[in-house]
Amino acid sequence: MHQEKIKEVINEVKKIVVGQDKMVNRLLIGLFTNGHILLEGVPGLAKTLTVNTLSKVLHLDFKRIQFTPDLLPSDLVGTMIYNQQNANFEVKKGPIFSNIILADEVNRSPAKVQSALLEAMQEKQVTIGETTFTLDKPFLVLATQNPVDQEGTYPLPEAQVDRFMMKVNIAYPSKLDELEVMRRMTNAHFVSEVNPILDKADIFAIRNAINDVQIAEALENYIIELVFSTRYPEKYGMQEEAKYIQFGASPRASINLNLGAKAIAFMDGRDYVLPEDIKSIAEDVLNHRIILNYEAEADNVSTRDLIQKILEKIPLNKTAGIR
Repeated sequence: MHQEKIKEVINEVKKIVVGQDKMVNRLLIGLFTNGHILLEGVPGLAKTLTVNTLSKVLHLDFKRIQFTPDLLPSDLVGTMIYNQQNANFEVKKGPIFSNIILADEVNRSPAKVQSALLEAMQEKQVTIGETTFTLDKPFLVLATQNPVDQEGTYPLPEAQVDRFMMKVNIAYPSKLDELEVMRRMTNAHFVSEVNPILDKADIFAIRNAINDVQIAEALENYIIELVFSTRYPEKYGMQEEAKYIQFGASPRASINLNLGAKAIAFMDGRDYVLPEDIKSIAEDVLNHRIILNYEAEADNVSTRDLIQKILEKIPLNKTAGIR
């Protein structure tokens, strides 16, 4: 039943968004596993449109915040405002009080604003004045950043990026997809309306169902081996790769590989995880958690290359007996 509704959600989003199936899939995984998503891609790849459309289909409150260098933490979380009629201060809540937050170009704002956002992501609460407010559930932050234009930006520190469940790299559409986008956007009669499919109760029910998806002990060990191989690559026969890795993935990688694999299994209509589920999400979970050194940049070695090597080098059949 839930899987059919998820398919309806995807089909409804496709009425508006063309050729971004992976992005939609990852956004749903984040929503269903309570994980925030960092989207990275050049301008014009429908990141904002996809998030906005998805919020309508899911019947959730949506706020878009354009991050700029002059943005203040109070512009995000809210502030105290003096009411002359009552002669007292009142709380004015900021846009963070919504279900889905689109933090557009999050690397455009200075560290204090990024910290305010990341604190809300982690604690699921905001303090204004002396009062602490719990954020609405579900609460999902979808942040975007432009990898091309780095002038005047404030890159997110690695420790803060780690709080995102996944970092999803958005690619250009295919020729056929871009042709369809062009036709839709230049057609004055194109109807950009979607119907709500899921509500909050459905989302919480799906979260509970994903929690019940079974994962074998051998696959749990496989996840641990994948993560540990990023920290101690020499022990896994990856001497060549070891010279490029400065820091390996944190324990959040293990947690999110498990959750993401369960979500993929559930969305495919299974109540058990397959090795392919883990492998399919490994790049998005690991690519922002493996920190490369300058030698990797000099040799034009990417995180994606290293993750593929790790998936090749760590076979499942050798992890079953690990303790």
